[in-house]
This record gives sequence, structure tokens and C-alpha cells, in this order.
Amino acid sequence: MSEQSPEQKVDNLNQTNVSDHSNEKEFLDQLRHSIDSVDCEIQTLINNRAKLAQQVATVKKEHIAKSPTAEKTNPIFYRPEREAQVLKAVMARNTGPIADEKMARLFREIMSVCLDLEAPQRIAFLGPVGTFTHAAALKHFGKAADTVPMTTITDVFREVEAGTAMYGVVPVENSSEGVVNHTLDGFLSSTLKIIGEVELPIHQNFLVAEHTKLDGLSRIYSHQQSLAQCRHWLDVNYPNVERVAVSSNGEAARRLKNEWHSAAIAGDVAAAEYDLHKLYSNIEDNPSNTTRFLIIGHEAIAPSGQDKTSIVVSAHDKAGALIEILKPLSYHGVSMTSIETRPERPNKWAYVFFIDMDGHVNDPNVSAAINDIRPLVKDLRVLGSYPKAVL
Repeated sequence: MSEQSPEQKVDNLNQTNVSDHSNEKEFLDQLRHSIDSVDCEIQTLINNRAKLAQQVATVKKEHIAKSPTAEKTNPIFYRPEREAQVLKAVMARNTGPIADEKMARLFREIMSVCLDLEAPQRIAFLGPVGTFTHAAALKHFGKAADTVPMTTITDVFREVEAGTAMYGVVPVENSSEGVVNHTLDGFLSSTLKIIGEVELPIHQNFLVAEHTKLDGLSRIYSHQQSLAQCRHWLDVNYPNVERVAVSSNGEAARRLKNEWHSAAIAGDVAAAEYDLHKLYSNIEDNPSNTTRFLIIGHEAIAPSGQDKTSIVVSAHDKAGALIEILKPLSYHGVSMTSIETRPERPNKWAYVFFIDMDGHVNDPNVSAAINDIRPLVKDLRVLGSYPKAVL
């Protein structure tokens, strides 16, 4: 009789009632043995996947080497549209008991490690370490990526433009606080493209260090936006403790290292990075608060099946200019998801519009709408078509 596979063993044990076993230890030993067998198979399959990823890297490098063009380019290893399709497929075929998103997160880390084997990815993000932008970078690229903090959003753009980092992560809008103007302005002076997006629920934690004396708290550090987002909770729980705004939540967490009388408000990444204890979790006044981040890079992205397109439009200074711009979107059935206005420097009283829409620039209706807008404006640039946030 052939030996049962790990899956068959698990199915048999799942159909067995604990009460059927007079010896509880014997049954637990069987379960643990089955877990060990499954772990063995998982490990083998993950390594098989990694070997296939290495073969993909080899094929890409050989293709570039054989290219007849005089100037060789580096092969592109990170494919946002492919990763989005894989993660969506993972969730679609998931049968539980692990939740769909948690299963996709497991695969995200496997994919991150495999990509690191193909070609290590250096990712610039708006720092310092422990910020929500850092958390967004880890969520999108996985923990195997080499994430590098930058001081400003401008620095993130410059790092990617120079090729020192492959990609960058910058915040673009918060559901409570609105748009991040510095990020929009970055696109006005850069040729970089949007190649992806991340949506990160913003959960704030009340953090203390191992040496913190809770009965002597005199100061609470955080970014000014985080302090505002937790105002009601702080009024109820720590009404008489000084609130000190600092440059970032990562900086707030870092300060606790040398202070016994202080606490910080920050996210999970900051807590882990600085080895802090979460005294209270999810203290934000609005539990649905979410920040959207953009992934910036050089290359155009192929369709994934569920995409967004972002454009920036410089309009003529005349009455009804915006209405003219929006009419082609309506005519071609393109859904606009957001629109923001920024001054068109250095021109006085001139403005540009940042428009996000559903669909990929290769979709016939999106392409037709953009082509109809072009003759109506001074300038139109497609910032990128990219997969919608999956996780």
C-alpha cells in the first residue's frame, strides 16, 4: 500500500474526533508528526519556486546579453502587474481557514525572497525608519527588500532618478488629512512614472520602553498629524501630559531609548524597530483612517486587469477649461477616481490638474479619452498606468 501524502494525512486527522483517542498524548504526537511532514513539503516547494525564479533571472540576463543594440540595458526583474495577478489568484483560490489577505501576505513574503534571489531591490522611502511610509514599503515589496530611508520626498525622487534606488515609496493622500502636496509637486519636475500604489490602514499605538516609568509620564511624542488623529483618546486618558510634535513617528519612537518619563504614538513598524511595548493599540479616533502611497520608478507597466491611470494636465487660462477636460472622460465611459489642483510654477495664477481614473492607458476607452483631451490643453502627461492596490 502506498504511503499517504501529507494532505491525505491531514484530511484523515481532521475527520478524527479527539474523543476517539483514549490516549491524548498519542493523538497530539500524530498531529505534530503530520505538521512536520507538511512543513517538509512546504519547504521543498518554496525552494522549488525559488529555483524557478532564478531561472527566470537567467533567461532575462541572457536575453539582454544577446540584444543587438549597442547600449545594453539592465533587465527588469520586478513586475508589478505580474505580482498583482499572482496575489489576486492566491486570494481567489484560497479555501481557508487562513483569511484571504493573510494568505496573500504569506505569498508576498515568499515572492519578496524569490525576487531578492533574482536581483536585490533597493527601495527608497520617506524616512526615518519606523514611519508609516516605511510600513508601506515593507507591505508592498516584502521584508527581503533593501529599504533605505530618505529625509524628504524630493530626496526619494532624486534617489530613483539617479538609479541609486530601483524604486521609491512616497505618501500621496490620507483619508482624513487630504493630499500630500510635496508628492504631487515632485512629479512636476520629474520624469519618473507611477508604477504601483499601496493603501495602508493607519493604526496608532501608545508605545513605551522597557525602562519607562508609567507613573511618571510627562511627555508624549508623535508627528503632529498623529497627535491630531488621537486627540480624543489622549484627552480622555492622558489629559495632563504634554504632547510634543516631532518630525515623524519614527523619531518619536527613537526618543524613548534615552528617556524614562516619555511615551510615543506610532505604528507597528516603529514598535518593532525600536523594541517598544504597545501599552495600548489602535488608539486613533477614526478607525477607518487610511493613507495611500505611490510606488515610483522608470518603466511603463503592462495591464494587470485591474488598473488605474494617473495624468497631469496643464489647462488653458479660460472659463470652462476644467469642464472641457472632463467631458471626454464621461463620453468614453472612463470613471475618474480623484482630481487635485496645484499651482503651475513659475506662472502666476496658472494651475495643473492631477487626475486619477479607472483603467489602463492601453484600454481603448482610456486611450481615446486621453487623446481627446490633448488638443484641449497646453500639456498632458501620463504619469503611469499601474495595478490597483491588492493588499
